[in-house]
Amino acid sequence: MQMYSQDVHVVPHGADWATRVEGSLRVTRVFWTKGEAIDVGRLQAARRHARLIIHRRDGSIEASDPDISVAYG
Repeated sequence: MQMYSQDVHVVPHGADWATRVEGSLRVTRVFWTKGEAIDVGRLQAARRHARLIIHRRDGSIEASDPDISVAYG
């Protein structure tokens, strides 16, 4: 199993969506839509050579690399 450092998560943030680096208590950025958060999260993850992990409103994981290109291509 490959280990990733500082994966980027797309998480619910009140009525909005946010990106958060794994291990951080604070969110990186807040967005009105999940799509915006995913787009920016992909860039953040690419810069960190990390995975992007997308959560549902209830906090469960909806998709993660390599599933993201299929689910959100």
